[in-house]
Amino acid sequence: MNFETFDFHPRIAAGVAAAGYETPTAIQTRAIPQVLKGRDVMGLAQTGTGKTAAFVLPILNRLVAEGHYGCVRALIIAPTRELAEQIHQDIKTLGRKTRLKSTTVYGGVGINPQIQKLKHADIVVACPGRLLDHIGRASIDLCRLEVLVIDEADQLFDMGFMPDIRRIIKHLPVKRQTLVFSATMSSEIRRLAGDVLRNPATVQVGITAPADTVSHALYPVAQHLKTALLLKLLGNTKTRSVLVFTRTKHRAKSLGRKLAAAGYRSASLQGNLSQSRRQAAMDGFRDGTFQILVATDIAARGIDVTRISHVINYDIPSTPEAYIHRIGRTGRATRSGEAFTLVTGEDRDMVRAINRIIGSEIEQRLVSTFDYGLPAPNRENRLQWARKTQRKFSGEKRRRNKAESFSRGRNS
Repeated sequence: MNFETFDFHPRIAAGVAAAGYETPTAIQTRAIPQVLKGRDVMGLAQTGTGKTAAFVLPILNRLVAEGHYGCVRALIIAPTRELAEQIHQDIKTLGRKTRLKSTTVYGGVGINPQIQKLKHADIVVACPGRLLDHIGRASIDLCRLEVLVIDEADQLFDMGFMPDIRRIIKHLPVKRQTLVFSATMSSEIRRLAGDVLRNPATVQVGITAPADTVSHALYPVAQHLKTALLLKLLGNTKTRSVLVFTRTKHRAKSLGRKLAAAGYRSASLQGNLSQSRRQAAMDGFRDGTFQILVATDIAARGIDVTRISHVINYDIPSTPEAYIHRIGRTGRATRSGEAFTLVTGEDRDMVRAINRIIGSEIEQRLVSTFDYGLPAPNRENRLQWARKTQRKFSGEKRRRNKAESFSRGRNS
């Protein structure tokens, strides 16, 4: 099967070809025909399966075929700024042969430029809070809306956005096509789907476990040795691009600095950063300027980088579903990837829950050259210990880089 099977409008087909799309993924094969028919859809698919194109392509096809421009006819709601920008870029890529205009709406940036762009937008990709601001200001006109997409519904719920979603829906035309996409199907998501969808087609693609292109490993370690073990793993592992997840903003910032001090090209991504700094970190990670990105879960569904070779959970996620979302950042687009999770004795219950959702026990590994017996530093020598650890692994990295350069010189 190829994309010609969907019989898209010639301008959409040209955009698909220009983007290099050849064979549709499973979620695209099942969802696109239902969306093209005008049906409401409940789509269940893990990250990295091509879900965005599964709703973007039929929306573009519908809007081009009807030929009206300059008013908001499609609204896509996303939980994070990063995901909103990713969807917006996909719309621009796939709709490059059309006159359709897309714009993003989210907080952390000036509202006035958004107001100007909304006057000419056909498609709006929005985060709930700022969208409600525009609705309150009457700076967005939704009376001609035809299609509503609620993307990553489970994360919207986890982040407390469901009351905002319901407030937004009250301002939308009752007669519309509604698409809800989620990686997991909790009772809360079922209730939302029951309230907003009419006779929906349910499309489900492998949501119970991460992609089978990902291998998993657990590394038991004491809390105070996590950073040292992470540096050891990075030194012993052949990596291309690494995404490291922490539980808190402070830890993401601190760990990013420690990795940089150890000689790694690293950046951190967390909610306290301005939008320009967040975008710079994302762009640098995407183009290879940064080899390592340390992030909180805010980035779990907003990073679309197919070459990520490793996801490392510095802190175990709070739910098995969050584990799936984090791990979904690697092993994308048929590439293989590895997922490492550093676990302490307090993580036993979550490990069992993750094993259940995976369907097997994840292998536990020890690093033979790592000293697991080092005591926790007291207040007086903690800073000295941290600096010593960083110097040690920075020296190892310099020696490794020197050896690699020497080897390349001999082979050239």
